[in-house]
Amino acid sequence: MTQLPIEQRIGHHLKRAQQEMIAAKHAALRRFNLTVPQYTVLFVLSEEPGLSGAVLARRCLVTPQTMSSVLATLNRRELIERKPHPIHTHILETRLTRSGRALLAQADKAAIAVEQHLGDAFTREETEQLVEFLGRCSESAAKARAEASTYTDQ
Repeated sequence: MTQLPIEQRIGHHLKRAQQEMIAAKHAALRRFNLTVPQYTVLFVLSEEPGLSGAVLARRCLVTPQTMSSVLATLNRRELIERKPHPIHTHILETRLTRSGRALLAQADKAAIAVEQHLGDAFTREETEQLVEFLGRCSESAAKARAEASTYTDQ
């Protein structure tokens, strides 16, 4: 037995909530033949057209390998187009196609419904407080990661 039971581990509760949210979005996006990472790429590109695969991976919180696979699938489905940057020709800029924008418009309604369902569980003040708490969780975890990276195996 460990010194900190699972019900007292904030990280466990965060992960469980995240997995439930992702599962709900997967179910909502299934009818559009989109995964959550694919939807997220389309969403991010609608906000920031022209991003490279590396930047998209960071924005979408996935590995570069995952992003490469997602982009290949979206490209095959003609939902995105990738063209060399005008100056840095080794960098491919990614943009939504007309069909990508149309599919995103439909899929986004389903994703928003999931978000609204979650939001309905809280008052406006609770939602603001939760967002603040989650920000603090992220900051604290980033500090813990930085501290842990300074440790050396002995």
